[in-house]
Amino acid sequence: MTEQPADPFRSAFRGRFENMLRWEQLDALWTVLRNDAEDDWYIYAVGDAPPQQTASTTLLNNFLTEIDQLLRKEHDKDYCGVVFTDSMQAPRFVKIFDPNHLGVSCGFSDHPPLPGWILSKLPPVDLEAPISLPGNRRRWWRRLLGGD
Repeated sequence: MTEQPADPFRSAFRGRFENMLRWEQLDALWTVLRNDAEDDWYIYAVGDAPPQQTASTTLLNNFLTEIDQLLRKEHDKDYCGVVFTDSMQAPRFVKIFDPNHLGVSCGFSDHPPLPGWILSKLPPVDLEAPISLPGNRRRWWRRLLGGD
C-alpha cells in the first residue's frame, strides 16, 4: 500500500491529543463545543463517507447529546477514556472511540483502531476504515441525521 500524501486532516488526526479520562472532563469538553457558536464542525462517522458540509448547531448539539448517552450506557465504567481532543480550551479535533470496538486503543500499536466518530473543524478525508459501521451503529447514525 502506498503512503497517502499528507493533508491537513490526516496531519491533525496524527497529532497530539488529550484523553478525557474522567466523565467530568468529557462534560467540560461538551460544554466548550456547545458554546462554540460557529457552524464549522464536521461530524464524521468513520466507515461512512466523509461529510461534505459542516453540521448545523442543532445537529451538533443533538449529536453531543446522543453520543454522550451512548458512551455512558455502553462504556459502563467509572471513567471515560474513550474521547480525545487536541485542546480542551480551543478544540479543533475530537476523536470518539466506539466502546464496543476499542481493540488496542491504549498504548502503542502499529495499527491502532480508528475512532468511531470524529468532530473536526477541518474537512475530513476517508480514513479507509477496515470495517464498515456495524448495522446498529449505521441505523443510529441514520436516525440521528434524520434519515430513518
